[in-house]
Order: sequence, then structure tokens, then C-alpha cells
Amino acid sequence: MLLPKIIAKIENKFSNSILDTTKFAGEDIIHIKGSSNLDILKLFKNNEFNFLADMTAIDNLTLGGFERFSVVYHLLSHETKERVTIKAYVPEDEPVLPSAESLWKTADWQEREIYDLFGILFKGHPNLIRIMNPDDYNGHPLRKDYPRLGRKERDDFPVVKRGINKDSTVDW
Repeated sequence: MLLPKIIAKIENKFSNSILDTTKFAGEDIIHIKGSSNLDILKLFKNNEFNFLADMTAIDNLTLGGFERFSVVYHLLSHETKERVTIKAYVPEDEPVLPSAESLWKTADWQEREIYDLFGILFKGHPNLIRIMNPDDYNGHPLRKDYPRLGRKERDDFPVVKRGINKDSTVDW
């Protein structure tokens, strides 16, 4: 098992950046300060955690936590078949993290999605633009303070009717 050795190395080398280590469903979770995410992710990448399986964000507004936002990295080692979750916490007043795109190319689109839906910026990202919402869209819809029904930006969208038209008959 490689993971306990890496966690011990991280706790020694980045003791000021580690907020907590927990387990859930048998998987280790390392809670870190966002400013250290790239250095800690590099350490995992250089120690056989070669696959970024997923990357997402959480708005902790109503959940509590170390900071308002956390960016969650799910890493996998194909060699040892171990998994680990890294949660990098970023403050609401300056939601910026170093980009992990230089380590895993798949982070490119995942960071763009997080930027678009949560408003978290990734410093050093090669093309940080909106990926799901229009360029002129104002807001980040997955933030917990975003109105549940939106800000009426969809009121003038055209209605597209889809499905089976029960009024029509088909001649076979």
C-alpha cells in the first residue's frame, strides 16, 4: 500500500497546508488549503497516482467547512489500484486555485466547467472560458446563493416542442 506513505510524506512536508485527513466509504480524503493544491497534486502524480478520475466543486455555504468552496480531486493509481480524494478549500472573497491542467490534460474541461458553474478561477489555465453558459451570462448557477428559479434570464428563450405529436397520424 503506497497511499499511507504518501499521506505521511504530505503531512510532514506540507504540515501547514493540511487541514484534516478523514475517511469515507473506505477512501482517504485529504483536506488542504487551496494555495498548496498544485504542489500536493504533483506529489501524488509523481508517486503513481497517474489518473485524475474526476474533478468537481462544492459550495459549502449551508454545509459549513473550512472555506466557502472546495474543489475536489478524485485520483487513482493504476499501479496499486488505490484511490484518494483531495479537497482543496478556497475562500469566497478570492476563489482562485492553481490549475492542475499541466498535470492532467483532462483537468482542462473540468476546470472550465467549475469556473462556469461556480466562479472559481484557475490560475495558469490555458483557456479558461465558459463551457456551458453563454459568454455574456451573468452568474454561476451552482452556487448556493443563486436563485433556485434563476434570475429570469430564461423567460425569453424560445420554446422547443419535442416528443410524440398525438394529433398526427402516420400512414404505414
